[in-house]
Order: sequence, then C-alpha cells, then structure tokens
Amino acid sequence: MNGENAIKRDKRNLLTIIIPAFNEENVLPEFHRRLDAALSGEHLELEIIYVNDGSTDGTLTFLNELAERDKRVSVIDLSRNFGKEIAMTAGLDHASGDAAVVIDADLQDPPELITKMIEEWRNGYDVVYAQRTIRKGEGVIKKFTANAFYRVMQNMGDVRLPKDTGDFRLLSRQALDPLLKMREQHRFMKGLFTWIGYKQTPVYYERDPRYAGTTKWNYWRLWNFAIEGITSFTTAPLKMSSYLGLAAAFGAFVYGVFIVVQTLVYGNPVPGYPSLIVVILFLGGVQLLSIGILGEYLGRIFNETKNRPLYLVKKYTPSENSSRID
Repeated sequence: MNGENAIKRDKRNLLTIIIPAFNEENVLPEFHRRLDAALSGEHLELEIIYVNDGSTDGTLTFLNELAERDKRVSVIDLSRNFGKEIAMTAGLDHASGDAAVVIDADLQDPPELITKMIEEWRNGYDVVYAQRTIRKGEGVIKKFTANAFYRVMQNMGDVRLPKDTGDFRLLSRQALDPLLKMREQHRFMKGLFTWIGYKQTPVYYERDPRYAGTTKWNYWRLWNFAIEGITSFTTAPLKMSSYLGLAAAFGAFVYGVFIVVQTLVYGNPVPGYPSLIVVILFLGGVQLLSIGILGEYLGRIFNETKNRPLYLVKKYTPSENSSRID
C-alpha cells in the first residue's frame, strides 16, 4: 500500500523504530534488550516495528512471542524474502511516529546511538544519519570496496551520498512522508534518503562486529547492490559507453589511416592477422559492454512498467501505539 495515506495520525510524542530481520534469531534477544535499555530514559512513546523478511529460522517465532510480552512491538511478516530495501520500505510504510529510526538487528550499529539522533532531531534536523569512523570486524577487501563505492557515488551520481553511511538513520515525519511517495521497484534506500533533501546532519560512531550469526551480504550481492545504486541515481554509465564507443571508433579510424599510408609507402606483403584479431576483439568487447549497460537500464524500465506491489504482507500484528489503517 502506498504510504501517503496509509496512516491516520494525531500529533503525539511517538518514535517508531524499524528493524528488518532475516534469519536473526540468535541476535534478536540481545538487540531488543539493548534497544529497550538505550531508550528507557527518553520521554517518548515507542512503536517498535520488526519486519520479518521471509526468515527460515526461529526469527518469526521469537518476534511473535516478543509482541505478546511487549505491547510496543509490531510485527510485519512478509510473504517471502523481498530483500532489505523492501523490508525497510514495509516498516516505513507502517510507521506511525512523529519520527522513524531504521536500524539493523545485527548490533553492528549500536542502539545506544539513537539517543544522539533524537537530540539532533529535537534541534531541528529532519534526517540524522549515522556515519562510521571505524569499521570493526571487516576485512581489507570489504573496507576497500566499500570506500570505492562511496567515492564513485560521490563523483558519478546525481545525488552525493555521505561517505561511510549505511541505512542507520532517523527521519522526521516531514522527511518521511515525501519518501513514502516514491514507489520505484528498484530501491536504493541510501540514495532515496539523500535525494529527499531537507535538513540533514551526521552523528559519528565506531561500527562494531556482528554480534552473532553470519552476514547476508556476500561479494556477489554487494556487487549487484552497487550496480543497483549506480543505475538508480545516474545515467553516467550510458554516457561512458557512448564515450568509449566514440574513442574506439576514432582509434579504428586512426589505425585505418595508418594501414593505408603504410601500404602505399612501404607496401604490406604480410597480412596483419594478429592486429586484425586484436581490433575485432576490442571492438566486440566494447559493443557487448555497451549492450550490457543498455540492458541494465532497459531491465529496470521493464520491471517498473509491471507496476507490481513492492511487497506482500502475510500477517501484520500492530502494537498498542500503531495507528495503521489497513
């Protein structure tokens, strides 16, 4: 359901916390304990939304039991695994609060930092994002590729992403409502959070290693995620393929002139088979690369034209603070 008219709200001092969860049964008890302790001193009503993104372990069982014990907890059980970006969207669609915080359940992002976000929100900021100063528990390759991605997006994309920043952030209702109007199928939430604008500020923290379980992000998924981010917010790859084709055509023209001059002046008794093969392979590679880039954008257009719902909810268990209209 589109989030624009999904919530019937009154002005309350209500904060919504959104936690996407996929196979996180080992970390959720400790996460909820720390979240509860971190926000116990805040004079706010809480709505805690857990989104079960098609987990195959005991995640859903734990969340249902938690909702029975803690009346602040809502549980959204999606019909299958839709991915983190869609799970976050489902949580944001159901958020009733005057502000919403998105945070992962793996405890790499500390719940204790939410108090600083609330402070900046009260100071007038609409988006407060958590920016990493240190990434503990990550290898050299992971850190290098992450840094490279953010640098590429800052220099190539139409939207300049804040560096070393994930999805952990707070959004005011003023920022959240316009965000919910954007219903594209291929969702790169880091870019959408930045694209909406409004008054934004960082809070800094050291990212901890995962508390338990294993990461769901292997290098193949990270590569596809990077392609998603680039193609969602810039047409630079299309321009680059055009420039590469132009450069290849110019190079072929220069080489052709060279061959003609060489033949006229010196003759050319030996056929240039090796150089011919190199040129053919190079031009073929450029063409395939350009077609592949076009295919990425065309595939996204194809998916958008289907106009399918972003997600399907198997069951929604609201909290006592929820004001969702279904």
